[in-house]
Amino acid sequence: MEFRELLLNAFDNVEEAVRGAVEGIDPELLTARIGPGANTVAWLVWHLTRVQDDHVAEVAGRRQAYTDADWADRFALPFGPEATGYGFSDDDVAATRVTDPELLVGYHTDVHQRTAEFLQTVTADDLDRVVDRRWNPPVTLGVRLVSVITDDLQHAGQAAYLRGVLERR
Repeated sequence: MEFRELLLNAFDNVEEAVRGAVEGIDPELLTARIGPGANTVAWLVWHLTRVQDDHVAEVAGRRQAYTDADWADRFALPFGPEATGYGFSDDDVAATRVTDPELLVGYHTDVHQRTAEFLQTVTADDLDRVVDRRWNPPVTLGVRLVSVITDDLQHAGQAAYLRGVLERR
């Protein structure tokens, strides 16, 4: 298996997990919380997609789908389009009121397609390119992509688990 196929397969797994967590869900469950301070399905999926959009667009030298394709306007959330969910307070998570599962899936599908297009351009040598010098050691493209995949799969799994808990209440 070639490295591109491996990365594409991993991002395909993220998209499949997002769809499994969101498609067909009762819209009221998207913003339900299982306890004080708990994340919601909507926030988890929005956040993981924002992070993928932000991080992949940055290393690809492209615009984010969130602003480029007007997803920020469609979500109409009460924070700026640069927000990705990092450092969000309990109130910010609560303000991430998304009750349309298709909005979440549509945004994620757009980001997934943009990610796949970028990955088609990546060479093996590109994986060693330093993309973030704020860390020690500096972060390479390969490490950044694996980090996004790992974070996305973790949050998609949390969203799927949360959906299951909420549906069985």
